[in-house]
Formats: sequence, structure tokens, C-alpha cells
Amino acid sequence: MGTCPIRCRSNLATLENPPEPVVPDNQRGMLVSLYDYPSYGLAEFTMHIGERLTVLSDDGDFMMVKSTITGLESYIPTNYTARVTNKWLFTGISRCKAVELLMLPKNQTGAFMLRESESSRDCYSLSVLRRASSSYLASVKHYRIHRLQNGWFYISPSLTFPSLHHLVEHYSESADGLCCQLREPCFIQGSDNTTEMTGPVPTAMRRPTLNWKDVSRSMIFRKNRAESEHSLVSEGLREAITSYLYMTEANGQNNDGSWDT
Repeated sequence: MGTCPIRCRSNLATLENPPEPVVPDNQRGMLVSLYDYPSYGLAEFTMHIGERLTVLSDDGDFMMVKSTITGLESYIPTNYTARVTNKWLFTGISRCKAVELLMLPKNQTGAFMLRESESSRDCYSLSVLRRASSSYLASVKHYRIHRLQNGWFYISPSLTFPSLHHLVEHYSESADGLCCQLREPCFIQGSDNTTEMTGPVPTAMRRPTLNWKDVSRSMIFRKNRAESEHSLVSEGLREAITSYLYMTEANGQNNDGSWDT
């Protein structure tokens, strides 16, 4: 008798996978400094690492920016900055700089960011700060976020999410295997605590708990959409299970067509 070790979870009451919230053009995110600048001699710093910047002009490889803290302007390389959307998704930042930002004094245990993976294309990484009783014992843990063929995301294959927003929402409610529960996004000096840069955060709606012994193979792999709409298993959950079984080449079906848990 085979077993299916999957623990897929759907937070959705609808059958369709929800799209990522659309961020308007005027809310594409904030720009944050990745360096103290200038970094040489005794010149006065015009910006510090972790400060929010205002873009005055952009020439591609270089841009003119203004610090929201000092009010001073600088002409800097574009790669001296990272773009932040939803206050937690960082674009153009390395693992090393992620650690440097999270280790700044304003951040406490549970401070986090999501960033594009440096080693795996189309994947993300979650970086989380955990401080002990002494700040000298602080450390940053990194978790790879994989993407399934159906577009769902996961850190652990047993728990998948239809969007990065749902993933962040879940681990903000429970550590569920992480080093700690997610608290606040990485602190950015000069940013505010309003929802200026955030898209709408979806409300979690959980489907009733299923008795997996009552779930047959046909409920998961049926192709007829009309039949699927009346199934206890949502379309998203079926896709997640199908992708997981394909990925692991698991075969947990019993002779009677049910699945062990």
C-alpha cells in the first residue's frame, strides 16, 4: 500500500488561481540605497545604505537621486540601488547586501525580504533575520522559493501557495518550519508605514478540511470542467497535487482509488 506524503493546502474558496495584485505605474516601488556614498576620502556622505531615494533622472547605467534623509543629491551607478515593491520584494539585490540591510540596527527578529535568486532563474529567496539575546549573535537565514509548472510557489514541497502574497501571509501567521515567524519587512529609512507602496493583500479564506480517504483519483485528475466545479477539491489544489506527483514521481494510489494520509 503506497502512501502520498503530500500536505498541500489551499487558502482559496474559489476555483481559479488569483492573479498577483496589479501595482499601478505610479506605485512601482521605492528605490533604496545599497551603499554609503561617496565611499572614499573624508567627503560627507550624501546617502547611506538602507535609505529611500528619489529618482531625479535615469540614464540607464547611472541615475541622479536625492536622499529622503539628507536631502542631498548624487549621481550614482544604478546597481548601487535596489527596487522594492510591496515593501518586501527586493529587485537587484545580492544575498550579501540582503544580509547587510537586515543586520542594520532598526531590524528586529522576524524582519524579512524576498529577493530574486542569484543562482536559480525564475526562483526567489526569502531572507529572515533572527536575533538572539545579544545583537552579536544575530544571523540571517535564507530559504529558496521554488515555482511549480502551474505558477504556484513553495519553500517546502508539502505546502504550496498561488502567489508570493499568500506565501508571505502564511508565514506571517506561523513559522511553520522557518527559523521564526515573519514580522516586519526590512526597515528602509525614509519610508512610511502606510500602504503607499503595497498592493492589496488578499484575505485568507480556507476551504473545509477534507477527509482524504473520501477523495478518489478521479476527483484530482478529472478533465471535465463542469464536473470539477462540483468537486470537493479545488482546481488550484488539484494542480498543486498533480505538479507535486509529477515532480517527485510519487505513486500513492491504493487499489480502491483512495489516498492514504
